[in-house]
Amino acid sequence: MIKVIFKRNVTRIATAFALVAMTALSSCEHKDLCFDHDSHSPKYKFRVEATYQQEWEIRSDGSTDWKNFSAWVDTYGMQYDDLRPLIPAGLRMHDFPALGPSDMINMPAQGDVLGLRPGKHQLLFYNNDTEYIVFDDMYSYAAAKATTRTRTRTSFLGNPFQKQTDAKEPTVAMPDMLYGNFNEEYTSERTVEETVMPVTMHPLVFKYLVRYEFSKGLQYVGLVRGALSGMASAVYLNSGRTSAEAATLLYDCTLQQWGAQAIVTSFGVPDYPNGYYTSTRAPRSHALNLEVRLKNGIIKNFYFDVSDQIAKQPQGGVIVVKGIEISDEDGKHGGSGFDVNVDGWGEFEDVDMPLK
Repeated sequence: MIKVIFKRNVTRIATAFALVAMTALSSCEHKDLCFDHDSHSPKYKFRVEATYQQEWEIRSDGSTDWKNFSAWVDTYGMQYDDLRPLIPAGLRMHDFPALGPSDMINMPAQGDVLGLRPGKHQLLFYNNDTEYIVFDDMYSYAAAKATTRTRTRTSFLGNPFQKQTDAKEPTVAMPDMLYGNFNEEYTSERTVEETVMPVTMHPLVFKYLVRYEFSKGLQYVGLVRGALSGMASAVYLNSGRTSAEAATLLYDCTLQQWGAQAIVTSFGVPDYPNGYYTSTRAPRSHALNLEVRLKNGIIKNFYFDVSDQIAKQPQGGVIVVKGIEISDEDGKHGGSGFDVNVDGWGEFEDVDMPLK
């Protein structure tokens, strides 16, 4: 009798466990598994307040050299402040967290309230409204840099003052305005009061006012353009230091009653600034080119060694070359079959290479 009761109790207990297990399994069938834990992790907010250093030329000590020049209008036909860059249309923060993937956040130019996951972050700030800037190696805070697009000009023969042993420089388009700043270590954490991050956006692109002054034959000139060699090909976003590699900037000029003029934008000189840069380093060669197409179709090139002028102005300034002449023989040569307004540079037009 006892054995029979024991077997019945065992059967009832087994049945009860089976029912509980089936209920548990059925309740799990409709739950969706979440593999994106990052999207549900907490984010602590802070406010970015951005201001802009609207300077177009800066000396090594942080000062401006041409600001106190008293005859801007009489000499250059403009005010110093006319060259100041504008505040951009928008701002971007590139986030490199210690854990997890990097992220980009766009915001208004003056900043916004943002949220970051808890922990340590490295942050890059730069304006997001550029057209010719190319951002490279953005997978890494240490390697991220800004460069510009390749531009070719078949009639440009390079820097004639460069040593034969020096590498031939690539030719590129001018960069448009770029501001930048960085935060090497920011800790996102819960706070009682709102955290405010002031961000001063420094210029990473500078301007050179370039003047080509003619002494004879300007009346024969129909088109003008130029090139400036020996300038930095890129700038690192985590420091503002320019790359050691150099490039030649190609640009158009405008005709003036005294010659030709261009406002040339640049990252500045290569390998600058850094702790190893001193005035005793081997000087770099900087050549200024002026290419003119005369109204009769003839093309002439002029080259000037402006290494001394650039050495004194590593990040923007004024470059002047004088004494350019077009002879009457060149100006009056040939017939009148060429129309510079129709034909332009023709087969010698600059070509901007597409991005890969």
